[in-house]
Amino acid sequence: MIGQRQGIIVWLHSLKQAKMLRRFGNVHFVSKRLKYAVVYCNMDETQSLMAKIKSYSFVKKVEPSYKPFLKMEFENSSPDKAKEYDYKMGI
Repeated sequence: MIGQRQGIIVWLHSLKQAKMLRRFGNVHFVSKRLKYAVVYCNMDETQSLMAKIKSYSFVKKVEPSYKPFLKMEFENSSPDKAKEYDYKMGI
């Protein structure tokens, strides 16, 4: 069973070794233009995996994703009355 997941953003010097990151978790996205990859792993293994990944020579920087720690319930989630009217009109 999969527990809590967290993303790790890995900034790379070259994209040739991006496939090598699959051994650390699920590679969710690789940006060719900005040269980074997003790897998802278990939340309890995040710090140890970040240290392992940072030790490789092709890695510039490693950052954790803060998405699991953000509050996703918003205070004012009701739409504006004017916008709500426009949506009903089909504009």
